[in-house]
Amino acid sequence: MAIYNKVVNGIVTESIVADADFFNTFIDTTPGTWIEAFKDANGEAAKRYNYVGVGGEYDATADAFIMPCDYASWTLNTTTYKYEPPVAYPANGNPHVWNEATQSWDDVSN
Repeated sequence: MAIYNKVVNGIVTESIVADADFFNTFIDTTPGTWIEAFKDANGEAAKRYNYVGVGGEYDATADAFIMPCDYASWTLNTTTYKYEPPVAYPANGNPHVWNEATQSWDDVSN
């Protein structure tokens, strides 16, 4: 079993779990292409970098799935194909949320 994402104009519109043999008989007449996401030995996304769901992106040039980013200040790391904040997550053990207005992490432990 593997995860397959239907990609239309670079956006994942559907996601299914199926055997590769499924596509031998499956007929899909809607626009788009089914692209497999791969796991490595640890169950992590290996080829194509990330597992994404509906609304994720697919960069055909990099052959990478990319999760959407909610923050304009974050940049795409083209080694991991994950968005990263301009300031590292605090290592103090408390939960934090990103504050786009101040471009900093707000401690939400209180």
